[in-house]
Amino acid sequence: MKKSTFKLLACGLVLTTFGLATSCSSDDKKEEVIVAPPAADSRWITLAGALMQDQPGDGNGGTKVFSISKENAKDPAFSVNVFDDGAPVQSSRTARLQSSVDGSTLFNITYTGANGGEFMTYTVGGGKNFIQSGTTVNISQYAGTSPRWNKLFDGDKTGVAVNITTPVVVTNEDKSYKHTRGGATVLSLDLKGIAISAAQQYQIPLSDAEEALGHYIFRLDAPTLNKAGDKLIIGTWMAKTNPATGQQDKEFTRIGSKSVVVDYPSLKNPQIITSTVAFGDTSGFRSFNSFLATDGNIYQATQRDLIKGSYILKINQNNQYDNTYDFSLDTALGVKGSYVEAWRYVGNGIAYAVYRVGASKQSFVARIDLTAKTAKLVEGIPYDADLSFEQYQGFVVDKNELFIAVTPVGKDGNIYILDGKTGAVTKGAKLINKTGNRYIGVF
Repeated sequence: MKKSTFKLLACGLVLTTFGLATSCSSDDKKEEVIVAPPAADSRWITLAGALMQDQPGDGNGGTKVFSISKENAKDPAFSVNVFDDGAPVQSSRTARLQSSVDGSTLFNITYTGANGGEFMTYTVGGGKNFIQSGTTVNISQYAGTSPRWNKLFDGDKTGVAVNITTPVVVTNEDKSYKHTRGGATVLSLDLKGIAISAAQQYQIPLSDAEEALGHYIFRLDAPTLNKAGDKLIIGTWMAKTNPATGQQDKEFTRIGSKSVVVDYPSLKNPQIITSTVAFGDTSGFRSFNSFLATDGNIYQATQRDLIKGSYILKINQNNQYDNTYDFSLDTALGVKGSYVEAWRYVGNGIAYAVYRVGASKQSFVARIDLTAKTAKLVEGIPYDADLSFEQYQGFVVDKNELFIAVTPVGKDGNIYILDGKTGAVTKGAKLINKTGNRYIGVF
């Protein structure tokens, strides 16, 4: 899939894509990856890889991207090396990427660093050709330099970024413990106009009883638009202060899983809803964690409850948890301490989740039936001991097919295509890795 090309260019040529520069000499040779454009009814698929900084798999050394056609993605004879052949996207650590439904546009909010909080778009051109739009918008004055964000499923119109400032312990006049809170920001982005649409900031208190025990919202993430289009459901990551010491409790008895519901598009009127079925967090990590399903309800995964493991929760169209819907992944998979690292809804009640079990870092893939409340390990994927989806971000859903990058940390792997209707598993393009690096998604 590669050919050598002889460069007859003047030294110091500046490349326009990403503003990269190169030096050259008259005998300089460069390996150029040849990427065929997708067919008329097809799409680009962008591979993203996170580079090691200090420790293998830490993903903190930046992010590179490389796009191929869907046809190439399905071809096990085709090879991709995003780390040698790809282009960097702006981010001090791992970029937080999203893509348009058709794969033609890549969206990025820079995570941390001097440019943290800058939102930009790239036009996908194949290979390492990503043309950045001439406009950026900085949301750091509202949401900080490390915002969490998701693209809404509204025709690529809107993204929503959320943030909680560092929670602060507040005491009563007699110095006794009162509560712990941080300031919340919810901000919407016009993805097409590259502009801030709306922003709201407020505190989101728990009940008096919960706050007196030290519970508080540590992080917001994974906003999802409901079927009516008038509410956002935002996941939470909970933490707890020890009221006696004012220090954070590392281990504590969890309260019911919670989400924040705000009016949309105004982003006002935050309300907390609580599940009595599960007790894990609903924030996910670096990927979508809630989905509007075909039946009009929202389904949400939980994390960080190693006693009961992950659950799939159901939020009805009245924007409240359906506590009659009891779907434990521990029970469905026959394991103890399941932990959903990322997942993606495909359609017609079928989803796929990447997960680990207990204290192990090794990851697996499960096919989930939300209607039957069943989950089954996907066979046909090589489950290497170093396979970890802990930082995984991106799946592509194209019609009934889900594309996923399966690569152990520092080892080669492949794209796999999972058929949402039949459950069939097909090996796709080979993904060439480098020591300590990891592929974090397809977009």
